Amino acid sequence: MIHILLAEDQKMVRQGLKVMIETDEDMLVSGEAANGLEAVELCQSGKFFDIAILDIRMPVMDGLKAAKKLHEDYPQMKILMLTTFNDDEYAIEALKNGARGYLLKNADTEELIRSIHTCLEGGLVLESHVAAKVLPNLIGRSPQEKQFLDPSLTDREVALICCVGKGMNNKEIADTLHLSIGTVKNQISVILDKLELRDRTQLAIYAIRNQMV
Repeated sequence: MIHILLAEDQKMVRQGLKVMIETDEDMLVSGEAANGLEAVELCQSGKFFDIAILDIRMPVMDGLKAAKKLHEDYPQMKILMLTTFNDDEYAIEALKNGARGYLLKNADTEELIRSIHTCLEGGLVLESHVAAKVLPNLIGRSPQEKQFLDPSLTDREVALICCVGKGMNNKEIADTLHLSIGTVKNQISVILDKLELRDRTQLAIYAIRNQMV
């Protein structure tokens, strides 16, 4: 069972999101919060969550601050931002604060559930129409500027980095490159060590910088 922490200050919206999420029989909203502070306190109480879904604008503590705190204290827990605000700055800040994705509230049930699975499987979730603007801004350089690829990267590793840069999760990468999911996980770890990168978000940024996607 996938345990989900849902933080949204509007009760009706929160209940609607819960209904949408739990149409997937493997998902359970086992924690609800009306603001970022309540979300943090739920985690501090000892409850376990696989993923936190946070609205950005909430009273007491907003979703961006909550995301940063949760990422620092519970790095294994994935974070997905859900908001009505289609704003590059929000998306950039969310990713910098440890979020694995940024999804607009007008997403349908299928897209929401797919995004949750993508985050849990290590993928990066961004609205397609903002991704091209968000990632170049996040890395702080023009998308036309290109770095040199590490010469120690193998052809398979380059292909895998391209897949990560496109936001694919482990299963999608495995299907694309005809590998097992375990092999994909292991090779990503090897690549991160080789390039001295912290996580998949940084690897996706590496792909963008090198015009690999």
